[in-house]
Amino acid sequence: MASRCAARVPSPLCAAARSGSLVSVRPARSGVARGLAVVCAVSFRPCIDIHKGKVKQIVGSTLRDSSNDGTALVTNFESDKPPAEFANIYKEDELIGGHILLVKQLPWKHYMHILYVFSEGKMNIERLKQLVDLVGKHRLVLDLSCRKKDGRYAVVTDRWQKFSNVFVDESTLKHLAAYADEFLVHGVDVEGKRLGIDEELVELLGRYSPIPVTYAGGVSTMDDLERIKRAGKSRVDVTVGSALDIFGGDLPYKDVVLWHKEQDMTRQVHDSRRNNRPAMVMILAVPGRE
Repeated sequence: MASRCAARVPSPLCAAARSGSLVSVRPARSGVARGLAVVCAVSFRPCIDIHKGKVKQIVGSTLRDSSNDGTALVTNFESDKPPAEFANIYKEDELIGGHILLVKQLPWKHYMHILYVFSEGKMNIERLKQLVDLVGKHRLVLDLSCRKKDGRYAVVTDRWQKFSNVFVDESTLKHLAAYADEFLVHGVDVEGKRLGIDEELVELLGRYSPIPVTYAGGVSTMDDLERIKRAGKSRVDVTVGSALDIFGGDLPYKDVVLWHKEQDMTRQVHDSRRNNRPAMVMILAVPGRE
């Protein structure tokens, strides 16, 4: 589930790349010195959302504890095909790093029980540490799905109904990166609505996340993928749900896969060109010497 940027290099190098300059530590042609290249390229991450045993695309913000509160559950798509059929589609196109989301009217989960970590709107760091001890940091993806509140992005829990006291910002991302291998972030205000992405949130993630991060929410056109690429500085991966034609939308799945492969090809060409450059020797003139 490695991102093209953060997962392949030690975090100090990738942090330097995120500060605005591409960092490249290339092996010398002589083979005396060895290093790693930091190359960022956005990826399409596949997803399968399952609700009551069926593959569905739901507007997550309409999930409620019960159906008698006057709010109807909005379902964009429902399939009679088993989840494995969609998984095989992704497998045939060699897509990796996807996620399966089990959506329930009662507490719902991703790679972890988000409600286990959050209690009464607060994060329980001791429970998070227990999860790391149980499954390992390298297997843990933290869902930091959030909504805008007073100009900041607050993590939301309980079917995205309750605002927590944790905000998605530089300090939070840096702190939680010590406990997870990746972040998954739904822009809840736009998720499932196919009305465009939350560009401000994507920019924030691209600027501050020190580990791989996947954004979800609002993608409806190929232009939205390019907007995510630009806003996230090619450091934020993207997942697409309701907009895809395989989920009843208008966006051709094959076009998205082709776009993904083009990003991957760009990265590979970039790697090849950098690694084939002749080594450079810099001679510094010292004042007073010849």
